[in-house]
Amino acid sequence: MPEQIFLYTGIVLFILHEVDAIRCKEWRIFPGLSLLNEQMGYLLFLLAHIPLFFLIYDGLTPIQSSSTFIKGFDIFMILHLIVHLLFIKHKKNEFKDYISWTLIIGIAICGILDLTKDSISYLMISFHPINNNILNI
Repeated sequence: MPEQIFLYTGIVLFILHEVDAIRCKEWRIFPGLSLLNEQMGYLLFLLAHIPLFFLIYDGLTPIQSSSTFIKGFDIFMILHLIVHLLFIKHKKNEFKDYISWTLIIGIAICGILDLTKDSISYLMISFHPINNNILNI
């Protein structure tokens, strides 16, 4: 299993969520974008993803990849769920089906798992019977 499986899975879910966000017209609930007409809100929402995805891909390049970016994106994935929960009752929020919420919650779970994977691995290794000579065979 790749070392960054939770990070990469979270990024894939995030990209799928952004595709779903177009379907759900997420710009209608964003402060600022919600004040624009439909076509302009859509266009700005769409174009805003160019630098967003560029930053994600740039942060993952072997030369640029850093633990700071990874931890920051892990935290972003968790905060993203919180933001969606804050806007859950917004009158124009169309994230209502299980597909949308599976993506949103899945992103946060990936962030949590990626942040804690080192601690979990350490605990698993530390308490493994073979590593602690519990089994004296």
